[in-house]
Amino acid sequence: MKSFRQWARTLVLLPAIALVVTACIKDAADVGTSTGTAGEAPPSGWVDEARVIAAGEVEPGSWLAHGQTYDELRFSTLTRINRDTVGTLGLAWVKNLDIPHRLQATPLVIDGVMYFTDAWSVAYAVDAKTGEEIWRFDPETDRGSARYSCCGGPANRGVAAYRGKLYFATFDARLVALDQATGEKIWDVDTTHYPTHSPYTITGAPRAVHGKVFIGQSSSEFGIRGHLSAYDAQTGELAWRFFTVPGDPSKPFEHPELEEAAKTWGGEWWKLGGGGTVWHAIVYDAKFDQLLFGTGNGAPWPRKIRSPGGGDNLFLGGVMSVNPNTGRMNWFFQMTPADNWDFNACQDIALLDMEIDGKVRSVLLQGPKNGFFYVLDRKDGELLRANPYVRLNWATHIDMATGRPVEDPEMAYDEKAQWVLPSNAGGHSWQAMAVDPDRGVAYLPVQDMAAWYGLPQSFLDTGEYELDPNRMSLGVDMRPAEDAPPQPENRGYLKALDPLTGEEVWSVERATPYNGGTLATAGGLVFQGDAAGQLAAYDADDGSVLWEYETLGNTPASPITYAIGGEQYLAVLVSRAWWREESDGRLMVFKLGAQGETTRELSDAEMPEPPPLTATEEDIARGEVLYNRTCVGCHGIDAVATINADLRMMSRDTHDRFQDIVRGGVLADKGMLSFAAAVTEEETELIRQYVIAEALKARAEPTPTQDAAP
Repeated sequence: MKSFRQWARTLVLLPAIALVVTACIKDAADVGTSTGTAGEAPPSGWVDEARVIAAGEVEPGSWLAHGQTYDELRFSTLTRINRDTVGTLGLAWVKNLDIPHRLQATPLVIDGVMYFTDAWSVAYAVDAKTGEEIWRFDPETDRGSARYSCCGGPANRGVAAYRGKLYFATFDARLVALDQATGEKIWDVDTTHYPTHSPYTITGAPRAVHGKVFIGQSSSEFGIRGHLSAYDAQTGELAWRFFTVPGDPSKPFEHPELEEAAKTWGGEWWKLGGGGTVWHAIVYDAKFDQLLFGTGNGAPWPRKIRSPGGGDNLFLGGVMSVNPNTGRMNWFFQMTPADNWDFNACQDIALLDMEIDGKVRSVLLQGPKNGFFYVLDRKDGELLRANPYVRLNWATHIDMATGRPVEDPEMAYDEKAQWVLPSNAGGHSWQAMAVDPDRGVAYLPVQDMAAWYGLPQSFLDTGEYELDPNRMSLGVDMRPAEDAPPQPENRGYLKALDPLTGEEVWSVERATPYNGGTLATAGGLVFQGDAAGQLAAYDADDGSVLWEYETLGNTPASPITYAIGGEQYLAVLVSRAWWREESDGRLMVFKLGAQGETTRELSDAEMPEPPPLTATEEDIARGEVLYNRTCVGCHGIDAVATINADLRMMSRDTHDRFQDIVRGGVLADKGMLSFAAAVTEEETELIRQYVIAEALKARAEPTPTQDAAP
């Protein structure tokens, strides 16, 4: 039997783009889709496989797919904005979105129209030259779904354009198809088949090819079972579904790969969900006609709870290849067997050809959370390189013969709680890297952070763990012990990496640990925003700063560049920054020589003086436990905001209404549902007292936000 770590079915993969295009044309005919009569050009805005495949050479001024093309290199060959001209880059136009939540979408630009989504999955089409709105579609995402955000409230990473339609997912786990020209809804399907307010959410952008639309879901931490689904692009009917972890083995397995996968799990994992959500990376590989996607972390995080007795827990924490037509697996490579740290492999995947050991190989590049940067052969998943790109202590190296990380037994936190590097946020998360195929360099947003891991005391005492589907069930105590050593310093970097050697070509430290995605161009530039508000252009050769712009917000999203009428533009979505007053999210677009200004002048907000602290130290400690159980997912560790409301900034009026907000649900229309079933009136007050204590600590030095992962 073939190894599941690098398992390849004996099938003939289509080696030529021409064969892929032919197959896709047949798909179009099968579903009754037409690009027009013979000899007639397709309508404006039409995007199909052939156009995306040719885009890099034929129309570099467009941005047709999530990563620009199917290869997802995020490398533009446009050169009007370059080392010599970037200094004159100025603001061309701004579109204010009046939304306080995190903005993470990559816009598309197709035939002069820009398409993007906001945090509540509202879709927009605007004139890419002026910002004038063409249409807007609100899917009326259930605001109550915010309760099931693992990391700071709703988010959406964008749309897919395909054969005259625009596709996007909603945070409450629906998949929607619109008429691309008018914004009118064509179909809207529930991807979960569960009741309203299920813990399934979606933050990722779909992909579309072969007459199908592909989407996963988010938040393994709510005890769910991950899967990738394919829907008919015309009708919205489910075509196939690949589950990333096996279900109850007493029932039939949904597909044959799961029978072998189940042998790598222990205990009654299916009662805890298992995790494995496909919350971000989905890539179509046209050369081998395969769909590649990253699989998520285990749920709960500790393998001792999730799968007692051991096992690699397939298919967690790796890269999967499936046939896009059937959903059958070609191969799988697992980066983090028996994941114990929330080290999912849902980070972006880039495709290119590289000369390796004297031979040109078709490879994929990925920097997953676990801190090692991987180079895999796309044909069969063979491991070619794996080098650390950030500080790490959970493993010493990758065994190249087996592909397995060699774990450091001293870092097994089921024996002793301790600081682990990288943190659960990963050395790299969803913020995209860019790859310059000519230089052979990857430009990676790196977060050098540690997290405290320990098993819950209740589990250590009883050996039992109770899943609460209404809250994140991490299974880890992340609060450092009183006698814990100092936390390693948190830092953030933009690194230019040689994927084959792991060496840093250059590295730039950013002001904050958790920053934005990257864009590289043939103009010799690398663009990146940060959580402190700076959008910058770096020299691709040495990392020197050539241009900076104060966005007055948090900029975690990845920039894009496009061209219209001989002008090259730079665009990026900018999120609200909690430390600036009224800094709601917006889309910002730049071009050479422009001198536009933001629509309002923003000033740094001061931490207000909170009401008097009346609780005892014991009560504050109880309040901290309740806060971490109930509030931390949306409002941040230590009550330091992610991108939702920073509770330390509450006004006196908000303090007065705290019970009505938390238990009464008076802000349900903004996503803050009632938590009356979760906390009593007394417990709610203890949470408020804890927040007051944290506000008093922070009054002297507010901390900029850190936009969080999935």
